[in-house]
Amino acid sequence: MAPTEPTEPAQAAAAPAEAEQQQKLHKDPVTGEMISKTELKRREKQRKTAEEKAKKAEKAQASAPKVPGKPKEKGEELTPNQYFEIRSRQIESFRASKEPNPYPHKFHVNAKLGDFHEKYADIKSGESRKDVEIRIGLRIMSQRSYGASLRFYDCKAEGINVQVMCEANEATGDVPFLQQHEHLRRGDWIGVVGFPGRTNPKSRDVGELSIFAREISLLTPCLHQLPSAHYGFKDKEQRFRQRYLDLIMNDSTRNTFITRAKIIGFIRDFLNKRDFLEVQTPMMNKIAGGATARPFKTFHNDLQMELYMRIAPELYLKQLVVGGLERVYEIGRQFRNEDIDLTHNPEFTTMEFYCAFFDVNDVMDLTEEMVSSLVKSVTGSYITKYHTQDGTEHTINWEAPWPRIDMIPALEEATGTKFPPADQFHTDESLEFFKSLLQKQKLDCSPPLTASRMIDKMVGEYIESKCINPTFIKGHPQIMSPLAKADRAVPGLTERFEAFVATKEICNAYTELNDPFDQRARFLEQAKDKEKGDVEAQVIDETFCQALEYGLPPTGGFGMGIDRVAMFLTDNYSIKEVLTFPMMKDIPSAPSNETTTLPIHPEQSL
Repeated sequence: MAPTEPTEPAQAAAAPAEAEQQQKLHKDPVTGEMISKTELKRREKQRKTAEEKAKKAEKAQASAPKVPGKPKEKGEELTPNQYFEIRSRQIESFRASKEPNPYPHKFHVNAKLGDFHEKYADIKSGESRKDVEIRIGLRIMSQRSYGASLRFYDCKAEGINVQVMCEANEATGDVPFLQQHEHLRRGDWIGVVGFPGRTNPKSRDVGELSIFAREISLLTPCLHQLPSAHYGFKDKEQRFRQRYLDLIMNDSTRNTFITRAKIIGFIRDFLNKRDFLEVQTPMMNKIAGGATARPFKTFHNDLQMELYMRIAPELYLKQLVVGGLERVYEIGRQFRNEDIDLTHNPEFTTMEFYCAFFDVNDVMDLTEEMVSSLVKSVTGSYITKYHTQDGTEHTINWEAPWPRIDMIPALEEATGTKFPPADQFHTDESLEFFKSLLQKQKLDCSPPLTASRMIDKMVGEYIESKCINPTFIKGHPQIMSPLAKADRAVPGLTERFEAFVATKEICNAYTELNDPFDQRARFLEQAKDKEKGDVEAQVIDETFCQALEYGLPPTGGFGMGIDRVAMFLTDNYSIKEVLTFPMMKDIPSAPSNETTTLPIHPEQSL
């Protein structure tokens, strides 16, 4: 229950108590926090002790023999907490004085790094073009100083690196050279005004294409210490939780998301050119339908109604086809309240399309064309490499045509056992047959032991495990496919296929069931499985059944996981790598009385 608002008398009584509580708090001179007197004393004692240790360490370091080596970045000798506190105080002073303004409203840019490298690649060593003004925003990744009049910055923007060379004799503007640079640190965003040129080093034949800066201004400071360039930012847990820092430090992450965007863009363009209409359907439904999965629940306060986050858009899309939108598709998020593992995230992206007057064979042909041309467009080849978690490398050939395997005959061959007729798979006798077959094959299936789940277990063991190159598995039993149309040749089977690559499913499609009588009977069979404890089984959707009664033309439907395809084309075995912000477990927060503040000498600076 939500807490109730306090009454006016209660508020009046609470005000003096709150004011009294505020008077008991004391300001921490280092962090600016309002804390209790006891906590303040504890922090001061801790800082004093640490300060004494630091002084002893300084004396020991001063007496130690100096070893020549590479100079450290400013602030590199500090801990992350010390760096943050010192830099925060520095920026706070800039915010007060506006000299410089650490957060300006605008910096006019007239160049992009990609264009810069392409346009000025022909500049020879030692040459420059002072008549060309370059204005660009960059992030500092490292910096080097050579005396008081020469500085170099290695910067990055748009995933591209560039060197910025700053000489005092080229400096312009109202701010002196040293004042332009003394407060800049690694990670800062800077505005550079300069001209293109190429350095002329003595150590090598060709210099580096650079921006020769006339003026540099701070655009946004980085208050935190970036991970060292040597060790990088590799810890996966931290990378997924701090995706912004992952993108700053790792170009591979940026490239993964660019590839993902190209995949979605290609699919959208492919379907649009074939007269498909992109639509959006509801994310919240009264019934979780369209797929076999466990849904998330939510609640609408105004309507006082329990709703489900959608597990698939299928039923809505087919209602649009009933209404005369004969070719529709949707690229969107689905939500399933299931296990999180290397290939599953609670929310994920799919693309589903429905095309009137297509059947499963038409959809199969279109799938081969779309996916193979997608791979060619995004990677430049039909051949890709994929590495599993254990390091196994798969070479995958995506070029059409793909092998097509009939499910039940393949299972009969793999088990050496003749199955009952497919139209009897729903009976108790068939249920006992599959239980004994699993025991004979020494396969474990998680409960509830329905015929559908046991067949799916065998498919995973004997067929999917052998699919490395893209392969169609077709001819699913009706008990596994409540929304697919019955096979026109074999009773009990459906006109459905799934495509597998490197043992993983990438898409699912079928000739859509458009018989309202058959559809209702299939839903009733699913309801029986739900009564047996299968929480993923579908329930009867009366709205959808009624829509079918108005007439769904012969239709082919298709669904594909965008995340799974992105994993294959970026060579990532974990779905978290292709999601900008994957679902992560909470990290328990430390109690407030355990917070530590590291000592900072008043005169210490970066």
